[in-house]
Amino acid sequence: MPDPEVPYRQLTPAEEARRRKRSIAIALALGAWVLLFFVLTIVKLGPQILSRPL
Repeated sequence: MPDPEVPYRQLTPAEEARRRKRSIAIALALGAWVLLFFVLTIVKLGPQILSRPL
C-alpha cells in the first residue's frame, strides 16, 4: 500500500509523451517476440502438423 504522505509530482506533457512512446515500443517488442516464438514453433513442427490424425 502506498504511503499517503509521499507527494508525487505531475508529469509534464513531454514526459507523458515519452512514457507513452516507451510503452508502445515495449508492447511492439513483446508482440514481435511472441510472434517469433510462434513462427519458430510452427517451423520446427513442420508442415505435417496440419495433416496429422486426431
